[in-house]
This record gives sequence, C-alpha cells and structure tokens, in this order.
Amino acid sequence: MAKAPLDDDTLDGFRRAQQLAYRCAETVAAELEPGISERETAARMQAWLVAHGATECFHRPFAWFGDRTAFRGAVGNRLLGGFNPAFYPGRRRLGANMPFILDCAPTLDGYTADIGYSGALGGNRILDKLMDDLQAYRALILEQVRARRPLAEISRAVDALCREHGYDPRHKAYPFETLAHRVEILPDSGTGQRWTVGRFGIRNIGELVRDRVRGAREGWNPIWNSSTASEHPPTPGLWAVEPHLGFRHVGAKFEELLVVTGDDAFWLDDDVPHVRRWTTRGLRPAQRRAA
Repeated sequence: MAKAPLDDDTLDGFRRAQQLAYRCAETVAAELEPGISERETAARMQAWLVAHGATECFHRPFAWFGDRTAFRGAVGNRLLGGFNPAFYPGRRRLGANMPFILDCAPTLDGYTADIGYSGALGGNRILDKLMDDLQAYRALILEQVRARRPLAEISRAVDALCREHGYDPRHKAYPFETLAHRVEILPDSGTGQRWTVGRFGIRNIGELVRDRVRGAREGWNPIWNSSTASEHPPTPGLWAVEPHLGFRHVGAKFEELLVVTGDDAFWLDDDVPHVRRWTTRGLRPAQRRAA
C-alpha cells in the first residue's frame, strides 16, 4: 500500500525533515520570553524553517499558550469537520509558568515531517506530569501497531488510557478527531512551491486527499481515528502520530513519525526531545499487561 519503498534512503529523508522540525521547535522555545504572542512565535518558527531549507509544509507552524494548550473553549470547536479560526495562532501572550505547544510540519527535499513540542516558560507541575505520562502512550501505540490491531481499536485504547489517568483526549478536538495522519513523499515540482491555503500546504494536502480516495477504494483510511473508516490493520507507510492529553487548563502532546511496514512498526527516530526528557528524568516505560 505504501507509495514509495520504505528503504534506508527514504527513511533518512523523512528523518532529516523531522530533525529539522524539532530543531526549529527547540530553538524557538529556548528564545521565548514573557509577552510574546502566539502569532509572533509561529512567525519565528516559519522564518527559521525557511532559512534552514524548508521549501513547503503540511501546515505552517502553530503555537498555543496557556489554557489553549488544552484546547478549551473555542479552540477545540470544529466547523463542518474543519478548523475553527480560533485554532490558529492568536493574540494570546506568554506569561510566567505558562504551558505552550509548538507544532510545525516542514517539507525538506520532498520529505514531510509533522511534530509537536510541549513546554512551559518556567515551571509547571501539571505539564511535567502530563509529559511524564505521555511515555505510556508512545509505548502503547507502538505495541498495538506491532500486534496489528485495527487502527480504530488502537485509538480507542489511547482514549481508555486517558480515562485511566484522569485526562481528556484532546486530539478528539482536532478536525476528524485525528490521532494520526499519513505523510507522503512529494513528487519533484522543480519550483520549490510554498503555496498554502488556510495555513496548509497545497501539495501535501493534495497527497492526503489522493490517499483518501485511494484508501476508500482499497479499504483503509489516511486519517487514523476511532471511526469505522479506521477499522482496518495498520497501513504501511509513514504516520504522524499525535496523542494530546488535557488536564484542567493544561495540555501536552508529542507528535512524531511512526514507520509501519507490512509486518512491523517502529518510531522513525528515538533521538527526539520527549524521549531525551524521559531518559534525563530516569523514567522507564511501564510494563503493560498483554491484552
């Protein structure tokens, strides 16, 4: 089902794009100061990505501050299955100990990544707890994909773990209640196009639409959620996976690429900020009971 073979060169291309995206988020996060707005932060990320070789995007950068990290209120509402304008970076300004989420999806040499990076300006104990607990979701998702569980069943298992932890699954507030979505290699256009509509890259969205048409014909869904359309085994390819936890007015997520083959799965790269954070804090993946 994969459009391109998942060989070493292909995976290296996606890995370079993902590393670029994380470097952007970490660089901009380190420079955040009280009073900066979401819009200013997203603009900094966009400028950094272009300066470092990104030619297109799945979407332009997002930034959410404070209770907007938990997608409370208008941010989480959906209009006709699409984005509410309040979802986009706004005028909210960062304050002391305030959580933030940075999300960007650059295309580098035709390879696209989509990442989410959570942090706080100062200390935030709720955010720390959410980030610690996200380790269990990363382990659960990989474990169940390797077991070839239907994608919808895995999505529901993530929601069940949220209930067990006392969290809200805030990815349910995304358009189409998306836990993950496909990314594809873009064909060479020779022009380095940066055309977007509503902050979304035309060519990347075009590939997702083509996947939707092709998937409908073949019996799979490029949008991974809990719907009946995702009641199928994991589809080979690259998936941008983004479990998003909310507790009261704080939200946290990671987003990174998962590689699915015909008989296995693995995270594209374990040298990513949230994994390094868990290692630094001495956390070990919880041993879960076999289902």
